[in-house]
Amino acid sequence: MAIKRAAADTADWQAVLDLVLEAFAYMEGRIDPPSSAHRLTVEAMAAQTEEGAVFMAEGRDGTLLGCVFLKPKGDAFYLGKLAIRPALQGEGIGRRLFEASIEEARARNLPEIELQARVELTENHAAFAAMGFREVGRTAHDGYDRPTSVTMRYTI
Repeated sequence: MAIKRAAADTADWQAVLDLVLEAFAYMEGRIDPPSSAHRLTVEAMAAQTEEGAVFMAEGRDGTLLGCVFLKPKGDAFYLGKLAIRPALQGEGIGRRLFEASIEEARARNLPEIELQARVELTENHAAFAAMGFREVGRTAHDGYDRPTSVTMRYTI
């Protein structure tokens, strides 16, 4: 497996979008409001390479296995989407993408990585906690009077 930095003009963004939608499909009917993954476009994903970073995990044959989207947010690097092909989850691909994220945050002198996980997805909270993230807050999407997301941070 190779971890590669995506470039706006060279990545197969349709394949990346298809992977994100496949990886996030299990959330349908579990989270409210629905995932923002359904509003992603290939143009918006490619644009994230301008100020942030996108890393892709590829198999030996070039098959896309996973990806992660990051962007600066205050004193942290915000991990917006981490997507792993469902059949390959639990095989260390997410960990390798996270390690690339840490290195990029260090290169940018950002001391923390931040993410948000939906309140309902407690298995994600546990997985991120096992990687060293800690909960720092809860927020509500517009129009909701209850927390819908858990904010977590990892100190580098």
